[in-house]
Amino acid sequence: MGVPKRKMSKMRLRTRKAANRWHAPVLAKCGQCGSSLPSHTACPSCGYYKGRQVLTIVGA
Repeated sequence: MGVPKRKMSKMRLRTRKAANRWHAPVLAKCGQCGSSLPSHTACPSCGYYKGRQVLTIVGA
């Protein structure tokens, strides 16, 4: 069975644990209407993606 040869320092342990912390999602602005949305997604309010309409928004 694998057993650690030396004690792991607090700095090394915290550095490894820091990689798993939660990050807030980065939101981009829609080029057409200016609403914020996750990147690489069609805008739910206007239906545009990369400058062209890909969704037909009904209502509102």
